[in-house]
Amino acid sequence: MPREYARSQRVADQIQRELAQIVQRELKDPRLGLISIAAVKLSRDLAYAQVYVSSFSDKDHDEVIKALNKAGGFLRHQLGQAMRLRVVPELKFIYDDTLEKGISLSQLIDDAISQERDEE
Repeated sequence: MPREYARSQRVADQIQRELAQIVQRELKDPRLGLISIAAVKLSRDLAYAQVYVSSFSDKDHDEVIKALNKAGGFLRHQLGQAMRLRVVPELKFIYDDTLEKGISLSQLIDDAISQERDEE
């Protein structure tokens, strides 16, 4: 079992790298703005991939995901040309908001520290 996991993790990492390059170089959709491929999770049979995406622009997150899902066939085709896989996984894009949550949490901590200093 650990061997399967190691292979699927290696394939997921490679898909993440390849998709990041394809999105940066090949995809010319103005709805996307500046995005990052945060993570890729593969099913056990490597047929399905959940691609977690974070956006660094003020674009609507739903629009970004819709644009990526619409370009999913093109991205899958490009991925198939870049990688040698028997089955190129079906891509499902999911917005990853951990960066925003981290910034919000950091801001809350900074506010609490400044309030504590003001009280002293």
